[in-house]
Parts: sequence; structure tokens; C-alpha cells
Amino acid sequence: MRTLRLMRLDAWRSAPPPHPHALRAWLTDRGSLTSRIVAHFSQFNLVRLEQHLQRPTRDERRELGLRNGELAVVREVILRNGETPLVFAHSVAAHRDLRGAWRGLSRLGQRPLAEMLFNDPNVTRLPMEYKKIDARHQLYRRAKQVVEIDACTLWARRSVFWKRGRPLLVTEVFLFKP
Repeated sequence: MRTLRLMRLDAWRSAPPPHPHALRAWLTDRGSLTSRIVAHFSQFNLVRLEQHLQRPTRDERRELGLRNGELAVVREVILRNGETPLVFAHSVAAHRDLRGAWRGLSRLGQRPLAEMLFNDPNVTRLPMEYKKIDARHQLYRRAKQVVEIDACTLWARRSVFWKRGRPLLVTEVFLFKP
């Protein structure tokens, strides 16, 4: 029973929220979320929360094809309009790929990951997946640690980016409603 419950909590869907939904256009746009935010909000800024090695979750390991116990680099940022948080972004790549396909990740600092992903013709994006998350999900809890969240549920999307045969998982949790 516990395994079935975990599977439901981990389940991501290929279908976005039904139309009409206030976030649908934001969730389904396959372009750079950073560029879209810059176009819609006048005071865009990015706060890099952390970037460190850790064991990815079972779900992340599955998406990246990592073995149990294998380390990954996790980068977390908040995309904001002034002081207002808009998106909590959580990116994961295999540690070994920092010396290869995703070595630029180590040098991003406060710059958006989108600069690296959408300006490189060698990067391809797989289809997006969607999920409504709540306090049971680790990304909801992590976002709540760093920003004030007053919603009971949040929409998130994720996709895997490939470069030279190596994956990078990017998950974006939407903290705002348009």
C-alpha cells in the first residue's frame, strides 16, 4: 500500500491543467520561462539559493538514469519580480556530467540556466510533464522553506534537457497566479 501511495505522489502527467486555467499558457510554453517572465514583469531578478551535491530523489534518479546512491548536483533558484517570488526552480544533473556535457552549470552563478539551455543548438528538450503539488511533495516543502506560500497546492512542470547524450532535469514550481 505504501508503494502505491508513493507512486501516486511521484506521478507526473503529460497533460497540462484543463483549459481554461490561469496558468495553462505559462505551464505549456516550451520556450524559456525566464524570457517569458522578463517580458511580463518589469523587475525580474534571480536569487540562487544553493548549488550542491546530494543524492537525488528516487523519481529524479529514474528520470536521469542514475544508480541508487549516485550523487547529483542540485541547483535551486527563485525567479522574482522585485521582491515577489514567481517561480521556484530545481535542476538536477549527474555529478559526473559537470566535467562533461553540463560543465557550464558550475559557472552560472546568479545567471539564469535558460541562458545555457536555450542558446545552445546542441541542447534538446523532451516533452514537459505536469503535476499539482502540495505539502506531501518534497519540492513544495523545499519552496516553503525559502518563500512564504499561502496556497494549499501549486502547479509544477518539468522536463529533461539533453546535451551530448546526457540529461539535465529542470522542475519549475509556479508560486504566482497570473
